[in-house]
Amino acid sequence: MNESGRAQSGPSHWPVHPFDDDKLHEECGVYGVFGVDDASNYVALGLHALQHRGQEAAGIVSYDPETGFNNVKRIGYVRDNFTKQSVMDLVPGRSAIGHTRYSTAGGKGAALRDVQPLYADFALGGCAIAHNGNLTNAEALRAKLIERGSIFQSASDTECLVHLMARSIQKTIPERMKDALRLVEGAFSVIAMTRTKLIGVRDPLGVRPLVLGRYGEAWILSSETCALDIIGAEYVREIEPGEMVIINKDGVESQRPFEQAPARFCIFEYVYFSRPDSVIGGMSVYETRRRIGAELAREAPVEADIVCPVPDSGTPGAIGYSQESGIPYSMGIIRNQYVGRTFIEPTDQIRDMGVRLKLNINRAIVEGKSVVLVDDSVVRGTTSRKIRDMILNAGAAEVHFRIASPPTRWSCFYGADTPERSKLLAAQMTEDQMCTYLGADSLKFISLDGLYRACGHPAGRDNRVPQYCDACFSGEYPVEPSDAHARSALSEPLGA
Repeated sequence: MNESGRAQSGPSHWPVHPFDDDKLHEECGVYGVFGVDDASNYVALGLHALQHRGQEAAGIVSYDPETGFNNVKRIGYVRDNFTKQSVMDLVPGRSAIGHTRYSTAGGKGAALRDVQPLYADFALGGCAIAHNGNLTNAEALRAKLIERGSIFQSASDTECLVHLMARSIQKTIPERMKDALRLVEGAFSVIAMTRTKLIGVRDPLGVRPLVLGRYGEAWILSSETCALDIIGAEYVREIEPGEMVIINKDGVESQRPFEQAPARFCIFEYVYFSRPDSVIGGMSVYETRRRIGAELAREAPVEADIVCPVPDSGTPGAIGYSQESGIPYSMGIIRNQYVGRTFIEPTDQIRDMGVRLKLNINRAIVEGKSVVLVDDSVVRGTTSRKIRDMILNAGAAEVHFRIASPPTRWSCFYGADTPERSKLLAAQMTEDQMCTYLGADSLKFISLDGLYRACGHPAGRDNRVPQYCDACFSGEYPVEPSDAHARSALSEPLGA
């Protein structure tokens, strides 16, 4: 393989902006293009549209008959690394896949060895793999594979797939992928590329998204539809839960390598992870978030003067709350769009200013007003407290928090980076205690049934067979997090 891209020096832990540290972090984004000249350029554009799903690092692997498989991995934003033609010339060919990363498994921070796509030479030929999600039995698999002689080159759970494929006796790479994926647990949307194929597969529960698009004669695989829009590609359909698609010069073949199971798509994709201009399950993410806000207004009304979002993720919910309640919508908080995750080394003094670096209160709007503040979630609560102080210091009379998701009481093991339970505010406090801790005049969360109604299920949540994965709210894990049990990471039994 042509290994382009030099090793880059940098801090052992990529600094995280203090504001971002109090959010649930997106997992990763994957993107693949098959059958167009300069495919890597399209992949770079797709990754740029998926930047919200991971900001630590990105990588592209391409295939060209003359140069073989080619690879570029970079630390940082797509825009800072994949916009120069000198870089894109390193990944020629008519097929390419890419990955934008936020680490949820393996080493924290940014290290080139962990940046995907991963590449391996098998007896059957080369294969590059990119993965969105989290394998919940990766640690156990890794230990067994090492015991049997495998030598790992990264801390990524995705590398387990490479070693499992290497040990398979199947005669084609797609069949070896099936063998490997049948041995893993958890959530995965995987794309892979061989010399002649582009492969996409979702886990049987369909926890993480993956869509199929068309650009002229070329085929696209993407985590979200917004990354089809950026290149002018046509949305074809979602890859279904438990489905594998194999794309070659003859078209798209669909296979079903897993036992059928009830789908459990991650409901937090609607709340926060996905871009609002994406479409999931036939529903606009923006419109779903607006409906969440409207449902929240019906469940938790309050007398107030204005409704303000915590930008940007709280904006659609605040619009819905305003429309349903009749309380005027106002931009009481302005977000600085130009503060990156590594704006400044976070000394204690600067850390105290962290939220102000990203958000500023529009004093003329909030002064003397009773404010309904709509946010997507409360994780640790530290940012919410600072925003409340900023609004009151700007002269607001009252601050009422309305949260467009249920209380986050449980950690996610399926590809979202959540704190351990001891650091989740809702796992340690009642709603009234949280309200006191945040210093709010009132605090209300949307109910789980209300969230389901906003997501297109009028009867609410079916407690016999939930329609989504909502484990971070309910504690009901659709796939046992085996590694977490082995580490005794859970302070209470699952579902308690």
